[in-house]
Amino acid sequence: MTKDARNLRVVIVLPAPVSADLDDTEQAELERSRILRIGLLEAGYNVVATFPGDSFLPDRIAQIQPDMIVVDAESQGRDILEHVVMATRDERRPIVMFSDDEDTSYVRKAISAGVSTYVAAGTPQEHIKTVIDVALARFEHEEQLHQELANAKSQLEERKLVDRAKGLLMSRQGLSEQDAYQRLRKAAMNKGIRVSEVAQRLIDAADLLG
Repeated sequence: MTKDARNLRVVIVLPAPVSADLDDTEQAELERSRILRIGLLEAGYNVVATFPGDSFLPDRIAQIQPDMIVVDAESQGRDILEHVVMATRDERRPIVMFSDDEDTSYVRKAISAGVSTYVAAGTPQEHIKTVIDVALARFEHEEQLHQELANAKSQLEERKLVDRAKGLLMSRQGLSEQDAYQRLRKAAMNKGIRVSEVAQRLIDAADLLG
């Protein structure tokens, strides 16, 4: 079900602090993250939490159950990505990753791991909404493709079951293919279940009896 983007519960994941005393680079990262958060809030998104990208992230994500994850990463990009993947492996969510890391060799890994959009950090505040909307649209499109593929695989498996069950009826009871299918269909209607379920039961019984 498609949600209104403005109703999405968003969690921001930031680099884990290395020390209490921030150097100039860390101060710049902190300011950039602040701008990102403000941009999301001003665009109307519901930012429910901000977490460091550490080993506790999976548990925090499991507790909050956000609709979208926005990652602000630079030097810790790989480490944060690993924690985000762990946090979302059982339930897919749109993930937007902002990074200034000059080493982009892990971008492909980020995309394959489920990152919907990977963009350069420092994106102007007024463009953040567009980035998020595109990420959401891409995620929903990919989810639709995944569902269509899963449905196609399921239908193929069901067809294989029905064909095997028909073969059993044809060989053991001398039925034609059409009569075998009608026998399966009638049993399914009488029991209020799918033809493939009847086929599976018949196959299981045949395997048991040998």
